[in-house]
Amino acid sequence: MKPKVKNYTFSLPIETVDRMKEYANEKYIPSVNAGVKEAIEEYTKKLEKEKLRKEISKASRDPLFLKDIEECARDFESPDAEAEGRHIEW
Repeated sequence: MKPKVKNYTFSLPIETVDRMKEYANEKYIPSVNAGVKEAIEEYTKKLEKEKLRKEISKASRDPLFLKDIEECARDFESPDAEAEGRHIEW
């Protein structure tokens, strides 16, 4: 199934558009539209990674989150040890 698309108008520097046209003419990209789409997708991925990094950093300072992580680690310590052939004394 094709993804839904929406036409949108952007204002870009003339030099950037001219370079994109050159890249399309030289077959580095299929079209100006494809190049702009790929650039926006890459930038969106970069922003998503930055957002995730900030959320992880914030969580690393949250006492409730850290307590939950410690409890999960303890809950899986015995099954992990069993899988590795170790024995844990409680």
